[in-house]
Amino acid sequence: MVHMKSNLLFIFVSLFVASCAASEVKITTVKVPNGTVDTAYSAVIVASGGCIPYKWSIASGKLPTGIADKATGNTLKLDLTGTPSKASTYSFTVSVTDCHGQASQESYEVTVQAGAEHVVSLSWKASTSNAIAVYNVYRGPNETAWTRLNAGLIAATDYDDSTVSNGSTYYYAATSVNTSGEESAKTAAVKVTVA
Repeated sequence: MVHMKSNLLFIFVSLFVASCAASEVKITTVKVPNGTVDTAYSAVIVASGGCIPYKWSIASGKLPTGIADKATGNTLKLDLTGTPSKASTYSFTVSVTDCHGQASQESYEVTVQAGAEHVVSLSWKASTSNAIAVYNVYRGPNETAWTRLNAGLIAATDYDDSTVSNGSTYYYAATSVNTSGEESAKTAAVKVTVA
């Protein structure tokens, strides 16, 4: 009886290893947004497949001055965050390696502009609740990594984002804040592409 259990365990472990090895690690993010000097920057590079933990690195090239990379989400993604300080075009290649040594690479180009050339004008319907006092506006490179844009709470139902960059896609969402300071869930994300 004990002998049969150990055979079953061996078969299970063999099947698990075979299915893990069959899936290759791959970077699934093909483009990251451009940036603007002295404006907060955020991008997320995601990988899937293979086995974790992943190891991330900048294989070649250079990130924009003022931007740093950090693995997050149980190493499933690489966050690029910071404040660009120099206008230029930067090219770099990101590499991810899974726990079995399989690797994937993707090359990116980020243009950092000296100043904003476009404005995204957002507006929304006012809440019908008497307890709602103000709003917050969030922006992200996808629908999960959010950064609040407004420094102080917004009493109006519109907001202009002048920190966008050419050739970039952004996602926006808003929340309402009641008189007790409690914040609602985010609205459905709105996707905006800046030409």
